Amino acid sequence: MQKRITRKLDLEILLSQVKPHPSPKVNLEQYTIPPNVAATMLYIAAYTNNDIQGRAVLDLGCGTGRLALGAAFLEAKQVVGVDIDKAAVTVALENSMRIGLEEKVHWVVADINAIHGSFDTVLQNPPFGIQRPKADRKFLEKALKLGTVVYSLHKSANVDKSFIKKMKNSKANVTPARPSPFLRRFIEKHGGRIRAVYALPMTIPHMFSFHAKREHRFIVDLYVIERR
Repeated sequence: MQKRITRKLDLEILLSQVKPHPSPKVNLEQYTIPPNVAATMLYIAAYTNNDIQGRAVLDLGCGTGRLALGAAFLEAKQVVGVDIDKAAVTVALENSMRIGLEEKVHWVVADINAIHGSFDTVLQNPPFGIQRPKADRKFLEKALKLGTVVYSLHKSANVDKSFIKKMKNSKANVTPARPSPFLRRFIEKHGGRIRAVYALPMTIPHMFSFHAKREHRFIVDLYVIERR
């Protein structure tokens, strides 16, 4: 039986209906992933690599549920969203009810270390470690224990100014990129292998008092990692 292919535009429209955190905490680096970035990440997972449809999917550090709900919309077999912040998970549940996916996602309020089991695919937009150094490493290590394949967003390690300028001004939403040497070593040390890295432009609005601009546009790297 041929699987249904969802238009990326339809996915992005659905994800735009997912409300962000009403009072994000700076120490948890609670930046809601933008709909276009989430859609690109999910589309690569679903249709480039066949890692969503019919799979057991975990959204680690789910926030208000954008990645988990997108996976459910793309016909994952099972979806679990986990976050330590009860307020974020409450909004995630409300989001799932509002868009009609409440029966397709199981929400859990817990620290990620409390999660055990096995999943086909782990999706995550972890803290970048700006407010809490090494916070992203904790997520990567846990994801590699739980998932066969991991899709993880990280602050870009690319310092080539011409590349960054090109990405920020480009209409393309994804470009192949080189992995961070440190992340490559860390991933391999914890039993993973990098399958691909994609650079994506991301824009976040003014959220905290230390933000100097109305919006901040920067580059993130999407790592596709498989457990060895």
